[in-house]
Amino acid sequence: MKRIAIFCGSSDGNSPVFRETAYNLGKILAQKGIDIVYGGAKVGIMKAVADGAMQNNGSAIGVLTRFLQGKEVAHNGLTELILVDSMHERKHKMNELSNGMIALPGGFGTLDELFDVLTLGQLGQHQKPIGILNINGYFDHLVSLLQTMTEKGFLKEQNRSMLLIADSVEALLEKMYAYQPSTTSKWIQSSS
Repeated sequence: MKRIAIFCGSSDGNSPVFRETAYNLGKILAQKGIDIVYGGAKVGIMKAVADGAMQNNGSAIGVLTRFLQGKEVAHNGLTELILVDSMHERKHKMNELSNGMIALPGGFGTLDELFDVLTLGQLGQHQKPIGILNINGYFDHLVSLLQTMTEKGFLKEQNRSMLLIADSVEALLEKMYAYQPSTTSKWIQSSS
């Protein structure tokens, strides 16, 4: 993997562990020679992950809407800042530039980005590994919901298992490197 898109919050959360882990993720990716692609902001744990990469000789590419640039949230110390017109374009560009995706804690925007790439993967429009870094149990309820969706027949197990889950950067990267995409589309019924 040359580039990983990071989806995460424009807030810091209520514990220093979120910011510290985001910074550490950026640092580890930089040390492995993996560029980050992220939302381009200088706030929240978004800033921490970019700073972690940039302060450790890594590369951080920001993709930001012109609207948000007008709100003066752009991180000015990035390798590259790409401006787009809409949130839809932002998600598309981040997906286009990356070989994999990692979600950290965040709000609606983070979940929107995560579920967008999961849906595209489910439909066979990409085969990139997608992971969540479950810092401090942040995603425990989401993982439980996905299991319920599977048990109730609304999500196939092969599609649920596209989402790689770990609580440490190292464990998540191991899963992403080992990831083998499903060869079965959501729309093709199994013959068994």
